[in-house]
Amino acid sequence: MEKKIVGKNRVIKRGILLLALGCMLSAICGCGKKETIKIASKPMTEQYILTEIIAQLIEAETDYEVEITKGVGGGTTNIHPALAKGEFDLYPEYTRTAWLNVLKKEEMEKDDAKLYDALLEEYDAMGLTWTGLYGFSNTYGLAVRQETADEYGLSTYSDLAAASPQLVFGGNPDYIELETGYPRLCAAYGMQFKDTMQMEIALKYEALKNKEVDVVNAFTTDAQLAANQLVLLTDDSGFFETFEAGTIVRKDTLEEYPELKGVLEKLNGMISEGEMQRMNYEVEVSGKEDKEVARQFLVEKGLLNP
Repeated sequence: MEKKIVGKNRVIKRGILLLALGCMLSAICGCGKKETIKIASKPMTEQYILTEIIAQLIEAETDYEVEITKGVGGGTTNIHPALAKGEFDLYPEYTRTAWLNVLKKEEMEKDDAKLYDALLEEYDAMGLTWTGLYGFSNTYGLAVRQETADEYGLSTYSDLAAASPQLVFGGNPDYIELETGYPRLCAAYGMQFKDTMQMEIALKYEALKNKEVDVVNAFTTDAQLAANQLVLLTDDSGFFETFEAGTIVRKDTLEEYPELKGVLEKLNGMISEGEMQRMNYEVEVSGKEDKEVARQFLVEKGLLNP
């Protein structure tokens, strides 16, 4: 009877030992496992493409898993607080959007380098950082038809000012009515257009194509600028501030994923305005998938194998 009890105790001890060993092995295996890197984008084609570029590059260069949340409503207004709370790890942003909408600065810093340095300092205090800038700025611009540029010799805003009495300006109501928009532009360059027409943003390029207007306000990476024989004029007096695009990331994410910083820095200076226009066009007009366009870009740049 006593032998049976001893044998039973040995079985129990052996079971406990195996259970403990199993827990230890699980802990050892689990300690190297990382959470998925979570990327957010604003609800716009350009951001969908940028997040795909970032995600595909991370997955190609590391063994990290990536998850993209596309089209977060409210853009910066909702993404930044979520990033600060750790709900996202990184997202593409624009320097002066961050300056105005996140830092709530009333005075605009004209010098791009000084503004970027100030962003780095203030974001550092929030536990966030910028890993660099892609090389393009999505800012305001003015576009005309190629034939109009040829007829009036237009390449700059100053050229446009001289020809403005013979031309019709078209733009969305917010831009034309806001004191900081069309009125400020005309005052700065001395523009006096023959007439103005207000229209929804989606109709501007169609009206320009149909010769209902001669000039429209644009964004410098708009998809339509890559087609329809349009010319984006040069802002020769630097009226419009630049909105340079780059990646904002949590500092603790960079610590947790040591390879991530180097991967993100590979995109610095890699995307021109013309290339961003083309990629936006391929998605919005040609109907390609943002994932496909992003992959092709990375292949063209030698950052991804064909």
